[in-house]
Amino acid sequence: MAHGKFTKGIVKRPSWHISDNEVTPQAVFSSRRKIIKTLGLGSIAASLPGYVQAGIFDLFGEDKPDFVTSKLTFTANQAFQASDEKTPYSKVIRHNNFYEFGTGKQDPYVNAQQFKVNPWQLNITGMVDKPVQLDYDALFSQLPLEQRTYRFRCVEAWSMVIPWVGFPLASLLKLAGVQSSAKYVAFETLFDPEQMPGQRNRLMGGGIHYPYVEGLRLDEAMNELAFVAVGLYDQTLSPQSGAPVRIVLPWKYGFKSIKSIVNIRLLDKQPPTSWNQLAAHEYGFYANVNPQVDHPRWSQASERLIGAGGLLSAQRIDTQMFNGYGEQVADLYRGMDLRKFY
Repeated sequence: MAHGKFTKGIVKRPSWHISDNEVTPQAVFSSRRKIIKTLGLGSIAASLPGYVQAGIFDLFGEDKPDFVTSKLTFTANQAFQASDEKTPYSKVIRHNNFYEFGTGKQDPYVNAQQFKVNPWQLNITGMVDKPVQLDYDALFSQLPLEQRTYRFRCVEAWSMVIPWVGFPLASLLKLAGVQSSAKYVAFETLFDPEQMPGQRNRLMGGGIHYPYVEGLRLDEAMNELAFVAVGLYDQTLSPQSGAPVRIVLPWKYGFKSIKSIVNIRLLDKQPPTSWNQLAAHEYGFYANVNPQVDHPRWSQASERLIGAGGLLSAQRIDTQMFNGYGEQVADLYRGMDLRKFY
């Protein structure tokens, strides 16, 4: 696919182009330009869209000793195995949005290596019959572990295919006995500014009010696709991927799949969510993948597939409604105006 032609010094961008300064802090954008120049790629990179330049840094990021993960024992759930080619493990752990550790794609990999995941405590409270507390070991033993391969679509118009290990969110909530009056589920990330530099530095943390919070309607949380991940591929999660426990919602944009969770609360009212609080006109409560509803600053009609096609590839694929999971989730939104409830 062509990237546009030069005409009198003006670059004509495709309709789906997203500039770096729309999705990446200016300081990171500027440092990329300097590194590209140093590498002697200036004349090539000048004609590349910003998301391709970002992909270059998947290979030229700062080298750090990897966080030590552990092997997991699980059963592959054949009902949830996407046929798409899987994103390489090295890409999954080095291309992340986790603003608690910085806003650059490689910042979480660089800044989270010393993150302590044990001891840990996950609490389920609110409108439940019996509150639940799970320590680190219980996260891996309370419920049978299974592997599910899901497509993952970021609101920034890039995507991956990831084999997650964990258990259904519905099974976890049933441990606490959800009361009939509960209508919503609220999630909260760990708040630990000592370990998470983005939480103590507003600029580094993207301006988010921490701790990071997210939420779902109860019927969404109980859907068969909603998943609690404690690993990916056959390993426990690395910190930048949301260790030790995160949510995965493959039909929604990635920011809904909250990482490093410590609290789950059952409520009768819609809970606040971090990105909606920060920019409600850009990030709705539902955040369902919808190629027909653009982000205010870029198209959602297609996506860049991370890890596909090599260093300078700009391979894109068409984005599917509900990320291709409409058969499982479309009924949840029957009769709703998905432009209003975005």
